[in-house]
Formats: sequence, C-alpha cells, structure tokens
Amino acid sequence: MQTFITQSYAQTVALGEKIGRTLKGGEVLAFFGGMGMGKTAFVTGVAKGMGIDCEVSSPTFAIVNVYGKNAELCHFDMYRVDSWEDLDSTGFFEYMDAGSVLCVEWSENIENALPKDAVRITIELGNTENERIIHIDGWEGKA
Repeated sequence: MQTFITQSYAQTVALGEKIGRTLKGGEVLAFFGGMGMGKTAFVTGVAKGMGIDCEVSSPTFAIVNVYGKNAELCHFDMYRVDSWEDLDSTGFFEYMDAGSVLCVEWSENIENALPKDAVRITIELGNTENERIIHIDGWEGKA
C-alpha cells in the first residue's frame, strides 16, 4: 500500500492525473471515504491523465457519468445502490466487460462485486481542512 498526502484540490487532481497516465483500460478504481473527501477531484485527475478532455462532475444523481469518445472512463456513484439488481441496472458489469476504466465512488456499498484486482483508494481528512491522506492499495506505479 502507498500513502500520499495532498494539501489542496489541485494536488489531489495531480495525483489522480499521475495514476491516470498509467492506466491501460479495464482497471477498476474503488474509492472509499466520506462525503467531501475529494473522490471526484481525484477522478478529474484520472480523466486528465488518460487524455480525456472533459469536465468531470459527481455522478450522484445520474449514478454513472461516461467520459471519452468510446466510454474509456466510467465514473460511478454507488451511494444509493443497495442490491444486486440496483448494481446490475447501472451498467457496471457491461462497462467492466467492455474494457473501460471504472472509477467507483462509495465502493463500500458494492464490496462483494469488486474484482479481486481492483485498485482500492481510501481518502480521509488530514490535519487541516484541505489536507487529504490518500491510501492506494493494488496500484504498482510510482506517483
């Protein structure tokens, strides 16, 4: 497991961007952490690192936002998903089978559906309002 500390939104985006540059397609990035911890900021960076020029927004009400010309990045919010039927209706499995990179917020709600090789990213509040402690498990790159 690797641990990073960011001091701002921009630094969290930059860390996501470094990871995004290493992705080939088919990876699942499973995010854990409370509301307002910077999960969407991190995904913004992932998109940038993948070369996807878009405005990333939280998929809270849409459940999934798809980015890229060929759905290269799928950003899920599983906050309201509490059954296999709910999960299946999101398109989660279809996007995974298609080789998209999946960024999954509130992964604790679908823990049993995550692939064994999912990259687990836990974000928690640090010592100041803007500081974030980010633990990344399952990613072998260097940031």
